Amino acid sequence: MQNSYAEELDQCRQALIEEQNHSLASTAQWSHVDKRQAHADWDALYQRLAQLVDRSPAQADEVQALMAQHYAIASRFFRPSKQAYIGMALFYAENTEMRNFHNSYHPNMVRFLREAMAAHAHQML
Repeated sequence: MQNSYAEELDQCRQALIEEQNHSLASTAQWSHVDKRQAHADWDALYQRLAQLVDRSPAQADEVQALMAQHYAIASRFFRPSKQAYIGMALFYAENTEMRNFHNSYHPNMVRFLREAMAAHAHQML
């Protein structure tokens, strides 16, 4: 059972890499995206999410509404599949710079995002 779960997570990591690379190659490095605006929108979203980390479960409707916004912002770059979106949550946790960035909003933000993104992926994608 453990190997199956580990394999599923590896498939999610691989899906993220493949989908991002395909998107980067086909869009001239995401030249169609206003990156400054996307990052400003993520900043505002993470500030709102930080207020919920200690008081709402990741599956709560309020959190999931914000995760729909998170997915919409990510979709400006490319529309992640269910697996790639879960892979993105794993990337946030496993990449030191991304982990530090997200946890700067709240010390448990990455853990919270991982749960919230997985819930969003399973419910909506």
